[in-house]
Amino acid sequence: MIKKIKTSIAFTKNLFVTGAITETSRNTEIEICKYIPKGENKIIVEFGMGHGNITKEILDRISSTSKLYSFEVNKSFCKQVESEISDSRLIIINDGAENIKNHINEDVDSVIGSIPFSFFSKEKGIGIIQDSYDKLVNNAYFSQVLYTKYNFKKFQQIFDKCYMKSIKHTPTEYVYYCKKECN
Repeated sequence: MIKKIKTSIAFTKNLFVTGAITETSRNTEIEICKYIPKGENKIIVEFGMGHGNITKEILDRISSTSKLYSFEVNKSFCKQVESEISDSRLIIINDGAENIKNHINEDVDSVIGSIPFSFFSKEKGIGIIQDSYDKLVNNAYFSQVLYTKYNFKKFQQIFDKCYMKSIKHTPTEYVYYCKKECN
């Protein structure tokens, strides 16, 4: 309980960076990871690692030969996750999602996001979505959790197929599933 309170305080202090006042629900952590591909040597990218709850779920799902690149702009969150998760498959990047192309040279098999698109300029948001689309292999998904449906149209402008699922929680969380079907 004390950890949840500390997390809420940390998120609230960084509201315009995290876009959240609490961690995602356990149901959302499971739901957002449903399109992570099985198999060897997969490259997964996570935007908005926070305290590592979704990170742990991703690591539980990927093979021992796969890699997870987790982006987080908050240095203290990076240090906390570094101290709590010891896994050679995890590469923590203390930078923003808008710089994916500066850090990831491989093709990407899945993107999982929990970043605050509502607080980004339209240009920055569209840029992140487009760069992610460009890095993804065919038939791969960008799955993003947000507290609003407002940004869904931005994803629909770029991705070939999109749908949304609401997770009943306080507040309600929306998971966007956006699929790339062609180059």
